[in-house]
Amino acid sequence: MRKVLLLLTVIAALSCSTSKTNPDAPKTAEWALALHGGAGDMNRADFSDEDIARYEQELINARTIGENILANGGSSLDAVEQVVRYLEDCPLFNAGKGAVFTSAGKNELDAAIMSGSNLSAGAIAGVSDIKNPISTARLVMEKSAHVMMIGKGASEFAKSMGAEMVDSSYFFTDKSWQSLQRALQKAEKMGTVGCVALDKSGNLAAATSTGGMTNKRYGRVGDVPIIGAGTYANNATCAVSATGHGEYFIRYTVAHDISALMEYKGLSLQDAADVVVNNKLVKAHGAGGVVAVDKNGNVYLTMNTTGMFRAYATSNGDKGVGIFTE
Repeated sequence: MRKVLLLLTVIAALSCSTSKTNPDAPKTAEWALALHGGAGDMNRADFSDEDIARYEQELINARTIGENILANGGSSLDAVEQVVRYLEDCPLFNAGKGAVFTSAGKNELDAAIMSGSNLSAGAIAGVSDIKNPISTARLVMEKSAHVMMIGKGASEFAKSMGAEMVDSSYFFTDKSWQSLQRALQKAEKMGTVGCVALDKSGNLAAATSTGGMTNKRYGRVGDVPIIGAGTYANNATCAVSATGHGEYFIRYTVAHDISALMEYKGLSLQDAADVVVNNKLVKAHGAGGVVAVDKNGNVYLTMNTTGMFRAYATSNGDKGVGIFTE
């Protein structure tokens, strides 16, 4: 099979960023989109050309869904929800169908979504019978007075809203099960999925979904459903979706910190993300990455690990997809 050529997405994304924030700067793109499928220490030798081609194609498929929505004037909220739904349904990633197993051999899913236009947000955590957690997170945001629901309560709410429910066996994949078996011998972490978008109306949105950490203990909740940690959007600055070791992203409120550095210190998206991901987190030994887009359509994807499944596109025709950092 032909050798798969990987785009250096990080380098491509750098060219989309400005050196400093200018509140009056014109949009660099009418709409923009970035997504991820998890970050971690990935060794190129562990992936066959067929593996890489399959991962990249699924990332492109997900990206295309978002592109079509945004290009046709759809909302950033619809774009990020539908992209993440696709990734939840894909068994390659640690969300939905491909969610990893807890130490008890169960799947517990978390998800969050946020609108930058009014800072409304919805999140669910610790659910095991909702087919697409990201859509229920949006229902929490739009159809309830709350921001987060967990466990059985979240499932009852999902049922009352007509969400598609499934038996917990739906989430089983042999890949995730074998991951648990390996984790029982040594610590093993996996990533998550997420998407950020800017639409033609100037509204930002972020969505993130995960199966958590392989072999996680009972009741553990990571950064994904915690607004400001793994998911954040604010029309005044940017939208961020994070992936990595959630405990560090919670402690350092990674997603909000990037936005705050832009709002209060005037940093560009690139500079703010680098300060948080490649400085603060590195010093704390927190591994992971983010995908982000600012209010002007600048896209930035970065990680402090050896890889992150990722893709992006803008209305200007800029596109990229990649897995490794080299």
